[in-house]
Amino acid sequence: MSRQLFIITSSVLILLLLSTNVLSEEKAQLIKGPIIITSEMLTADNNAHTALFERSVVARTTDMTLYADKMLVYYDPDTGDISKIESAGNIKLIKKTRVTTSKEATYYAAEGDNPERVIFTGEPRTTDGDNVVTGTKITYFLDDDKYIVEESKVFLKKRK
Repeated sequence: MSRQLFIITSSVLILLLLSTNVLSEEKAQLIKGPIIITSEMLTADNNAHTALFERSVVARTTDMTLYADKMLVYYDPDTGDISKIESAGNIKLIKKTRVTTSKEATYYAAEGDNPERVIFTGEPRTTDGDNVVTGTKITYFLDDDKYIVEESKVFLKKRK
C-alpha cells in the first residue's frame, strides 16, 4: 500500500513539476525534453513548494543526466516551473563526452538577465576524455555550453 502511495505521489509531483502550459516556445526548446527524476525516497512539501528526493537520485533530460545522493527541488506553485535544485553528495553531471563531479551543486533556472546555470562546489572536477579541469568553483552555463572555473588547474593530455 505505501509503495502504491509513493508511486502515485511521485507521479502527481512529477506532473506538477513538469507542467509546461505557461512555458514560452523558446524556454521549452532549452529544456530538451521532459525532466524525469527518480529516487528511493520522495518528500513533497506543498506549503514550501519543494520536493526532496533522497538516495540514489537521478535527474534525466534527453541530453543530460545528473546524479546525486539528494536533491531539493524548488518549484513555482502556479506554473510548476523549477526555479532551483540544490544537490548534495556524489554529484555527477554527464552531458555528451563531458563529466563534471563535485560534492555539491546548485541549478538555477534562467530568470531575467541571469542565465540558466549549474554551480559546482566541493572539489569540482570536469573531464572530457583525458583532459581534466579542477578548481574551487565551477559554473556551467547550459545555454552557451560555457564554463567559468575559479582557481583553476588544467591537465591537457590530448588536443581535440
